[in-house]
Amino acid sequence: MIKWPGGLNGKDRIVNSAKTKLNILGDKTSANSARTAPTSSQIGHAGKQVFEVEVVSDVICPWCYVGKRRLEKAITLLGPEAKVTVTWRPFQLNPSMPKAGMDRNEYRIAKFGSLERSQALDARLTAEGASEGIEFHLDRIRRTPNTLDSHRLIWFAQKHGKGDAVVEALFNAYFMDGVDVGERKNLVSIAAATGIEEAQADRLMATDEGLREVVAEEEQFKAMGIDGVPGFIVNSRFLFSGAAEPQVMIEAFEEAVSSAS
Repeated sequence: MIKWPGGLNGKDRIVNSAKTKLNILGDKTSANSARTAPTSSQIGHAGKQVFEVEVVSDVICPWCYVGKRRLEKAITLLGPEAKVTVTWRPFQLNPSMPKAGMDRNEYRIAKFGSLERSQALDARLTAEGASEGIEFHLDRIRRTPNTLDSHRLIWFAQKHGKGDAVVEALFNAYFMDGVDVGERKNLVSIAAATGIEEAQADRLMATDEGLREVVAEEEQFKAMGIDGVPGFIVNSRFLFSGAAEPQVMIEAFEEAVSSAS
């Protein structure tokens, strides 16, 4: 179970829901117009701060992949003086998904009402991803997986300093190559490709190691009111959600720092 200094109550985690509860699936214009790009002096001020960023995400959430790219850009904009750490936290979009997953078309039809609606959303997502340098190949995905084991792998990888590499590899495998990231053998291969010893990854997948920790974290985030991803916790006391633009993230980071002082 994660413990944050001072706790994360409703007042701390959402400073202004109208401004910080962002959702790129909605009207991006209204979300982005709620904030303005920071000035160079603001970025310079932020660069002297320490930012502990926790990203609540799921590996089959395409907007989490977009959010990862925008977070990387925000970190670059903050400059080399900024000390930014990123920790990936678990969230299952489909916690009741069967262990073996299910046919993606069936899942999408059940979720969106029709295959045509699903394909229209995929087209929009593909265009959005391209603007961030992501080549989505959603047509290659055959199954929507159960992601619990992938979260256990991320949990394990972060203990060995390879969390970001594994998250990136999981996103790539699923969204670009259509790999079933619910299959344990595929997760072992992904882990090995990032430098984790195959025997270690195989042993992890053969046991329930990390299961209790992952489930406890996810339950805590849901208790906080997080019901969509990506979600961003900054310096243990600030939450916004959505794949916000880099400038929006920077302003949110600064607000987190100022609210803690």
